[in-house]
Amino acid sequence: MKTLNGKVALVTGGSRGAGRGIAAELGKAGATVYVTGRSIQGASTNNWPGTIDDTVSEIEAAGGKAIAVQCDHTKDEETEAVISQIRKEQGKLDILINNVWGAHDLGVDGNPFWDLSLKNWDTMFTAGVRAQLATNHFAVPLLRKNKQALIIHTTFWDHGKYTGQFYYDLAKNTLVRMAYGLSVELKQDNIAVLAVSPGFMRTELVLKYHGADESHWQEADDLKQSETPYYVGRGIAALANDPNVMEKSGQVFRAGELAEEYGLTDVDGRYIPPFTI
Repeated sequence: MKTLNGKVALVTGGSRGAGRGIAAELGKAGATVYVTGRSIQGASTNNWPGTIDDTVSEIEAAGGKAIAVQCDHTKDEETEAVISQIRKEQGKLDILINNVWGAHDLGVDGNPFWDLSLKNWDTMFTAGVRAQLATNHFAVPLLRKNKQALIIHTTFWDHGKYTGQFYYDLAKNTLVRMAYGLSVELKQDNIAVLAVSPGFMRTELVLKYHGADESHWQEADDLKQSETPYYVGRGIAALANDPNVMEKSGQVFRAGELAEEYGLTDVDGRYIPPFTI
């Protein structure tokens, strides 16, 4: 059902993974989706599978409308230009999904903090946390023109448990706190701000690491409790369609919790419980 007809959404980091799944589900629900990322057709970051053009093609193939905009969200002028383009072309922005995350460039190393390179800060905070903050900085004035709007930060969270990697843990919990702080500041504008944590996703890079594909993932023992990126996408689309979403503002939810509340399943019909460490 096109429950989000007339809505305009921006999904950052939409070339692959959670961003692609979220953008696809918002598009299927009727929203016009702007998809940003560094990877474009013929020039994918690190030659990884997935580009913003692929995401747009997927949305269009499902009957939706989407616009790809190449953007490196560590560059403020490019982020500002994206918001300016949306303002010019649409005159509004209803849904902002802050999903950009630069840590894949370095990988997540589980060594003790003192043995980790300080480059972890640059990838997880500059290209992750700050990039999401900067997108908020430029987008909020446009969002505030609406009678209501929604901001979601994708993160990883399991009731405050330590994730096992110092920088990753610090960055992901910072995103949770960012959502809370914004929810307080934007309450008077009727803008709901939430953090959403996917479970163990079978992203393109996870499948590549395990030498699997979406047709044979069940053969890998480590992937048996995994979910597709569309699972969290369906949860976020449900939030965007919830008239009472302001009641959830400031909170953090796991994908499995959203699926249970809204009666959702993954694309294969399974309900996957909330991921726990």
